[in-house]
Amino acid sequence: MGAIVFDLDGTLVDSAPDIAAAANRMLAAFGHPALPQAQLTSFVGHGIPHLVHRIIDACAFDPAMHGDMNARMLVEYEANPADLTRPYPGVVTALEALRDWGHVLGVCTNKNHGLSVQILDALNLSGFFDVVIGGDSLAVKKPDPAPLHAAYAALSAPPLLYVGDSEVDAQTAQNAGLDFALFTLGYRQTPVEDLPHRMAFDHYDALATFVAGMA
Repeated sequence: MGAIVFDLDGTLVDSAPDIAAAANRMLAAFGHPALPQAQLTSFVGHGIPHLVHRIIDACAFDPAMHGDMNARMLVEYEANPADLTRPYPGVVTALEALRDWGHVLGVCTNKNHGLSVQILDALNLSGFFDVVIGGDSLAVKKPDPAPLHAAYAALSAPPLLYVGDSEVDAQTAQNAGLDFALFTLGYRQTPVEDLPHRMAFDHYDALATFVAGMA
C-alpha cells in the first residue's frame, strides 16, 4: 500500500464561495465594490497573501496596503471558512475506499495550516488524514517540492500519488518527481493537455478506480 497526498482548495473541497465572500467583505471594509467570484477564484492557489496581492493589482490599490488588507482578509476568512465550502462529489466515498484498502492519506496545501484543519474539521474530513502540511508549515510553499516531500515523510508508506487541481499542483508534483492525478473541475486555468499528469479525472469514482488498478 502507498501514501496518497491531496491538495485542498479546488481538489478535495470547493472553497471558492467562502474565499470570494471573505475577499469581498475585506474589499467593502476598504471602500471598494465587490469583485466577481470567478475573478477571485482565478487568484486562488498560492495562499492568501498572494491572493491579496492579486486583488491589490486588480483594484489598483497602493501596494503598501498589503499588510493591512491581508490582515483583514484573514480576519474575514477565519470567521467563516466553511459556511459555503463543500467536498466535491464522491470525495468521502473515495477517501473511505482508499483508507479501507490500506493507503495512508495526507494533505499538502498553500492555505495556512490552521485554516486548513479548521475546514477539514468542519466538513468531517480530518479523520481521513494523518498529516496536513499548510502554506505556513515550512519556509517555502508549493510549487517548491519541500512541502510535498514533508507530507510524504510524515506518512508511513512509500509515495504513490499526488492529487491536485491546478498549475501549481502539477508543477509541484513534477518538481518532486511524483506521479500526479489532475482533478479537472477545480481552479485550473490551463488546458488539461498542457499540464503534466499521470491521469485526469472529473469525479472521484474515477480516482478510486485508477488507484485500485495501481495495486
